[in-house]
Amino acid sequence: MSVAFRRESDDEHREPSFELPLPPGRNLVTVRGLAQIEARVMELEALLDTVSGEDAAKRLKRDLRYWHQRASSAEVQPVPDDGIVAFGSQVTYRLNGQQRKVAIVGSDEADPAAGRIPYTAPLAQAMLGAEEGEQVDFGGQAEAIEILRARAIGAEG
Repeated sequence: MSVAFRRESDDEHREPSFELPLPPGRNLVTVRGLAQIEARVMELEALLDTVSGEDAAKRLKRDLRYWHQRASSAEVQPVPDDGIVAFGSQVTYRLNGQQRKVAIVGSDEADPAAGRIPYTAPLAQAMLGAEEGEQVDFGGQAEAIEILRARAIGAEG
């Protein structure tokens, strides 16, 4: 038999496993975001006790390392003042004639489909520091976004 068809072990042909990539920048979180991270750690630790199979355990341990790192590096941000767009703000704005609303949160808490975008997103970066009534540049367009309202996430009124 040719050497080309001989295999020493199955380990030589497995896909390499990599750590989960960390989002760029500081790990800023809201109080809600930190609670989500801590809940994920607890969930994975509980699953680890019940999992069978070496590959499944390795995947869970990798995920757990990611979430432990995120929990240990989390920087809870203060609740922002109303009227100025900041981390933790719920922002109502007008873009291309349409009124929209987003919350600016940390990377792990972000869910664009639910209206939560990370503070590192271009849209969030364009709005950070702007005040209600101000227009900001976005996407190469001058004064493309009008800030209509900025309130702390969960604030009523």
